Amino acid sequence: MSQYTDDLHSLSHTKWNCKYHVVFAPKYRRKAFYDARRLEIGQILRQLCEWKGVNILEAEVCVDHVHILLEIPPKLSVSGFILKGKSSQMIYEKWANARFKYRNHQFWCRGYYVDTVGKNTKKIEEYIRNQLKEDKIAEQLTFEFEDPFTGKQK
Repeated sequence: MSQYTDDLHSLSHTKWNCKYHVVFAPKYRRKAFYDARRLEIGQILRQLCEWKGVNILEAEVCVDHVHILLEIPPKLSVSGFILKGKSSQMIYEKWANARFKYRNHQFWCRGYYVDTVGKNTKKIEEYIRNQLKEDKIAEQLTFEFEDPFTGKQK
């Protein structure tokens, strides 16, 4: 038996293996996810995936974006599944003051990135697992300059 048949799932008359790497960010790419909020956003996304029957294989909530590796059954379209609408409502219920930062009840930016995984599942899982570490390294490379006239950070 092939290693790839282990990944197959079944519906009544269908065998499927549909994995997607999805990335989305808060509106204006605000740095909204830090400390306890990262965990709470993760709980919200896990809960929504459970409700829809979608498996999360790997996920990382970075400071200004979210990476998720998902198994979405073929009965759901990727665009129809994307969690942004319902998760916005749940975020606003949890943090009411976020409504003032994000106009028109749109917590997430309009678009998202999605890619099919194919047989590269392990590589993409590793990439997502290391994403937070990579972001921290990249942040250390940026320099904040102070304006000598105003004393404000640039």
